[in-house]
Amino acid sequence: MNNRRYPSFGVLLVDDEASFLRSLSIALERLGGINHIYRCEDSRQVMTMIEQEPIGLVLLDLTMPHLSGEALLQQIVEEHPEVGVIIISGLNQLETAVQCIRLGAFDYFVKTTEEGRLIEGVRRAIQLQEMRHESQAMRQRFLTDTLERPEVFADIITQDKGMRSVFQYLESIAASSQPVLIMGESGTGKEQIAHALHTLSNASGPLVSVNVAGLDDNVFADTLFGHQRGAFTGADSARAGMIEQAAGGTLFLDEIGDLSLASQVKLLRLLQEGEYYPLGSDRPKRIRARVVVATHQNLEAKQQSGEFRKDLYYRLRIHQVAIPPLRQRKGDIALLLEYFLAQAAEELQKNKPTIPKELPVLLANYDFPGNIRELRALAYDAMTQHRSRMLSMDIFRRVLNQEITPSEPDSDAGNPLFNPDQPLPTLQQVGELLVEAAMERAQGNQSLASRLLGISQPALSKRLKKKQL
Repeated sequence: MNNRRYPSFGVLLVDDEASFLRSLSIALERLGGINHIYRCEDSRQVMTMIEQEPIGLVLLDLTMPHLSGEALLQQIVEEHPEVGVIIISGLNQLETAVQCIRLGAFDYFVKTTEEGRLIEGVRRAIQLQEMRHESQAMRQRFLTDTLERPEVFADIITQDKGMRSVFQYLESIAASSQPVLIMGESGTGKEQIAHALHTLSNASGPLVSVNVAGLDDNVFADTLFGHQRGAFTGADSARAGMIEQAAGGTLFLDEIGDLSLASQVKLLRLLQEGEYYPLGSDRPKRIRARVVVATHQNLEAKQQSGEFRKDLYYRLRIHQVAIPPLRQRKGDIALLLEYFLAQAAEELQKNKPTIPKELPVLLANYDFPGNIRELRALAYDAMTQHRSRMLSMDIFRRVLNQEITPSEPDSDAGNPLFNPDQPLPTLQQVGELLVEAAMERAQGNQSLASRLLGISQPALSKRLKKKQL
């Protein structure tokens, strides 16, 4: 099975009746939104087509000249067990249906069966096949600890194992057509994850982003669905909605936890039915984009409190991605600081400064409620005020509330000096922090600082020279 996502999930229709193939193709495209369809009238060509094309599901007639459907079913199951098979027969025979299921068919339908049931059966088979392939791909990636396309994540600066697991999961679900729920605190990079998922999907269409926070129900509907001319006062011309603009690609809805209950109903119907009505139109349109949503809120708690629809929550959480906050990725702080300082230096046309050794220690003991966005802001603020070769720590101390002043000797009473969840700093790092604190308290007077530290002034001078202060 290829790694291209549905609708590139190939569905092969096999029947010796050309008219039935045409009508079934139209029904699958119009009602099922299934566009990647192959047709075959000669059963002898089926195995070759499966080998050459990205076929994930075969709809197989039972009674055909040359090779019967039953013989083909056995051959497909034996040689291509990853390909699903649905039998579509003109005969309503229970014994035959049971035999086909025993041989490995996913389902059995009679040609005279109601069209809607058949379409739903095909869509259900596609979803199960996708989940099966995702599970296999995920297991393989975690067992081998590999990334097939590491270049997609090049702009996400990290060496964290938790983030690597997120990347592996994204590669596993990239081929799916199902919605994806991205969860994470503000500033963790949820939009970057959505961009990476879109790139991995190999979608032909664009990524279209909509922040739904603060949109009332009418604006939400107009933004997503678009409108016809005359749909409301001021609608002088028709306008395509974001869903249509994202055709063949990805529709990214950010801050989904802020969506009103009325708008949640519209989104649920869109995901369930796969179709929508532009405002002022009585003709439905099929959605041809994958839906990815993101939130910093706890949707499970919101649905338990009645603020978020339970049915929508469970439909969105088919695929879940949880981005760890920066306080759980302490190893990334130094990497990100270097990256943001280099970015800021380039934008401000300054030389990138040397980072004091004790700065990463200081930052590692801060929880970063604003996550990566907050660290970036700190780095840029520090660069705007930077004047010497060594980066000043004053801005970081001020913002992180880490200053040591004689007027507040007990400000940290009852609180641990270092984060208990992190490794303790080395003795050398502690010494450097003490030297700096003593120099601040002594307002730069080395004689007074040496007495505070209980060391000689020449020893202090040697330490300061080593620190390049």
